[in-house]
Amino acid sequence: MQPILSARHIRKAYGAFIALKDISFDIPRGERHALIGPNGAGKSTFIACIAGQLPGVEGEMIFKGENILALPPARLAKRGIGRTFQISRAFLHMSVLENMMAAYVIASGKWASLSGRVYAEKIDRAHAMLETVGLAERSRDTVADLSLGDRKRLEFGMALAADPDLLLLDEPTAGMSIKERHFLMEMVAERVDATGKTLIFVEHDIDVVMKIARRVTVMVRGAILAQGSPEDIKANDEVQAVYLGGGH
Repeated sequence: MQPILSARHIRKAYGAFIALKDISFDIPRGERHALIGPNGAGKSTFIACIAGQLPGVEGEMIFKGENILALPPARLAKRGIGRTFQISRAFLHMSVLENMMAAYVIASGKWASLSGRVYAEKIDRAHAMLETVGLAERSRDTVADLSLGDRKRLEFGMALAADPDLLLLDEPTAGMSIKERHFLMEMVAERVDATGKTLIFVEHDIDVVMKIARRVTVMVRGAILAQGSPEDIKANDEVQAVYLGGGH
């Protein structure tokens, strides 16, 4: 299958420290791809490279046939890349519905005041997305009053507002309970599959990775250690040594 994203010899350095070392691999359209590895492996740095948030990245990042490394985040969003962050970025003192409305207004690129038919269309879409992510009953609540799990669901819905082709989730389940992690990622997988989107996510919960990912890349110290199906990764001795220690 034609890849939607191809990383070619990606390298990112901070002075003498090499955060990413010659990262190269392809992501086919429609894939659910997990990036795993210990802290400091370069996973979030690689996500930031795709999203255009780091200067001085070497190599090529080919998205839908175009090298996007020189493009800023706003232009990448318009080209079909959406993302969420480790730390909540929603507007805490606005309501859940207002946050979702903001996402749709920004995605449309129309900054004029909303009224009449345009307003009705946006608010209908916002309500529909809140229904999709299970927050319809919390639409009037202030985001600051939501649990972490509900905030993550809201931000996933906001990321979908622009209808991205490629969705990047950076540690989407960080800080959640085990039940919340599985609920969120099962919802994400269902929505991604239903809309034909491509998903790349960074995750530390191996149970979630094995259940949700179709393919896994293991990173260690800025380099790729292994790639393969969840079953291949689970059986890989080098990967087991990284996570369990050499004496397991």
